Amino acid sequence: MAKTYAMGVIGLGMGINMLPVNKRNDIPINVTQICDLNEAALKKTQSEYNLDRCTTDYMEMVNDTSLDIIGVFSPDPLHFEHCEAALKAGKHVLCTKPMVVSLEESKEIVRLVKEKGVKFMVGQTMRYEPQFAALRDLFDSGDLGDVFMGQAHYIHDMRPVYAATPWRINMPQDMVYGGLSHPIDALRWFFGDVDEVHAVGSKAPMLKCPNTGKHYEDYANYMVNLKFKNGLVASAFGAFGVVEPPQPMMGISLFGTSGSSTAEFADFLGGKVTTVLDHFEDKKPVEDLYPPETEGAFGHGRTSIRYLIDFGIALTNDTLPQPSVFEGAKTIAACSAAYESIVTGKVVKVFNEF
Repeated sequence: MAKTYAMGVIGLGMGINMLPVNKRNDIPINVTQICDLNEAALKKTQSEYNLDRCTTDYMEMVNDTSLDIIGVFSPDPLHFEHCEAALKAGKHVLCTKPMVVSLEESKEIVRLVKEKGVKFMVGQTMRYEPQFAALRDLFDSGDLGDVFMGQAHYIHDMRPVYAATPWRINMPQDMVYGGLSHPIDALRWFFGDVDEVHAVGSKAPMLKCPNTGKHYEDYANYMVNLKFKNGLVASAFGAFGVVEPPQPMMGISLFGTSGSSTAEFADFLGGKVTTVLDHFEDKKPVEDLYPPETEGAFGHGRTSIRYLIDFGIALTNDTLPQPSVFEGAKTIAACSAAYESIVTGKVVKVFNEF
């Protein structure tokens, strides 16, 4: 009989998206424990999902020998602490993005994964949204020809998000990792390792928590040009200190010698893939529409199940989940270089030697 891997989840925000895995017979993962500082939410969730245990102390889960996996869905600045503890205890780790919030932290996480011989997956939802997966299929099919350029964006007015999750401004959440990592990882998914970046950024005086009035003090909006090791070029745009614009929250565009295609997505609103192929006589765009997905936190319930399927396959077959710890670390390295470029005004080489 195939092994079923017991998971403990840290954080009931996005972590709530892990719990429906218990109703799936096709994924060898079962959530048995949860950790959060909200005791009322813990007890309610434990009862609703019939879990073995709940705790406010994550180290109780880390040290529990009955658990095989720790799911890290805590605030971004705590990811390193929680992942490090889990890895030192020999656990497999599934960590929501961003993996960590510095280049040095990413180097240490990679070192520990290698030392312990465990699996580590980064929950990058853009790779598992159906319209972006469809764009990947189109890319792999060769119908776009030789793709030579790309663009990706993530645009989101963070003020209402701060009201629901004030840790993002109190800790605070670093937007270059917590936000820009989405489009940068998406571009890396298609184009591979980033060689160098040049970035500019702006701060956003309007960006403050409506509950407390506290401002976000660092750069909140980013424009990044990326040159990849294979010579391809792309741009990543992240804007989080803006009034929510009349356009899709996320998008990826690919430009090839035989066609161009754009995939778009927004929470709770669905999206589409629009393609023009050069052999179309009138170059009329063809649209494939994708209905909204609304289950789970921020509507990412189904997407979370999709990457849990991949994680389960990696555990069972001893393969690398995608994105792996190495992919996650290289995305963090590109984000780190982008921030350095903003501060220095220089083109910055990206560290990729993980």
